Amino acid sequence: MIANSPPLLRAAAICKTYRTPDHIGRLVLDHLDFTLGEGEIVAILGKSGSGKSTFLRILAGLIPASDGQVEYRGRPVLEPAHGVAMVFQSFALFPWLTVLGNVELGLEAQGVTAAERRRQAVAAIDLIGLDGFENAYPKELSGGMRQRVGFARALVVNPDILLLDEPFSALDVLTAETLRNDLLDLWSESKIPTKGILMVSHNIEEAVEMADRILIFGSDPGRINAEIPISLTQPRTPESPQFRQIVDQVYTLLTTVPGRDGRRGAKPESIGVGYRLPDAAVQQLTGLIDSLTEAPFNGHADLPHLADEASLDDDELFPLLEALQLLGFAHISAGDIDLTAAGRQYADADMQTRKQIFADAVLKHIPLAAHIRRVLDERPGHRAPAARFLRELEDHLSEDEAERVLDTLINWGRHAEIFAYDYDDEVLSLENF
Repeated sequence: MIANSPPLLRAAAICKTYRTPDHIGRLVLDHLDFTLGEGEIVAILGKSGSGKSTFLRILAGLIPASDGQVEYRGRPVLEPAHGVAMVFQSFALFPWLTVLGNVELGLEAQGVTAAERRRQAVAAIDLIGLDGFENAYPKELSGGMRQRVGFARALVVNPDILLLDEPFSALDVLTAETLRNDLLDLWSESKIPTKGILMVSHNIEEAVEMADRILIFGSDPGRINAEIPISLTQPRTPESPQFRQIVDQVYTLLTTVPGRDGRRGAKPESIGVGYRLPDAAVQQLTGLIDSLTEAPFNGHADLPHLADEASLDDDELFPLLEALQLLGFAHISAGDIDLTAAGRQYADADMQTRKQIFADAVLKHIPLAAHIRRVLDERPGHRAPAARFLRELEDHLSEDEAERVLDTLINWGRHAEIFAYDYDDEVLSLENF
């Protein structure tokens, strides 16, 4: 960030509430304050559902905040602002338009003449490395090339600010790395007019490689839980001790769950029935525990090393780590994971004993499971429709998230034989009835 320069973008006390069909407000973002300064790249990391993309869309003027204010160069943002451009994860190209046609769209919306549109679009296409493909259609392009079109479409309007919503996540590792490096080269060599970049990412090493600051989002509702400044010079070396230290710090912040901060003996903070359970299947949890007990880990692992050995990306690993902590099977601290006594007991047990250990952990630590079991115990027929619990979850979560959380809990509960589930009738029941 350039010293003493005013912020390009400022967000003050941003809140976002979505109304459910029964008019109950669901708070998604809670009083977020943020500034983007000239000359800096900021990355946002957080678990799925923490409101990262919603925040980005509010900053872009694509959706309104429920409360608070966004300013671009001191002016309120009430609609999409000239000078702010966005690149999406899903490419978002019109299949019936050529590369040139897709890139020209933003200029056309600004009323630029056809000749000038073509000149600027061709220049942006050349800049992003797609020269020769001006007349190709999206279906003719690889994923990496399609995302380059998305970048060209954003850059052609000469934006002060680029907002990037996981722009590399749909690409394979090598393609993502190439595109990321090309963007950093354009930025560092001042070949693009952009003065600031805000990027949502799910990849820790990507964020540490690119950003001057990383914001860690909490969830339910979304808040900025931590901010990590990064002073490493560019280009950065992922193998350097300083880089690895920051990666470990981010892993620690992202994998801490309520009341389970990795300190042995820390008193757990209870979670509620409507807690957003991680999307973690029992089979994956068991596989990760088994991996942790084997060499080279023997019950202890550095999280980045574990991710590499288990061939899991961050989006796959984080839900599993959160679940292991919630269930009391692991501690996470300073970027490392240790199996607890319960985790080791589970790893050493036979199949039937594992089910009992898992059942005890779910009923002890997951309020939704205990609630469902209590309802089934108390009902004369020991049966209840899944819709009953889905409605309760929708008081806390969106419809899609409520359904996902209940599906996760059903997976856990059936495996542990806490209850049975009839998918045809969508009814939960006790195993013995």
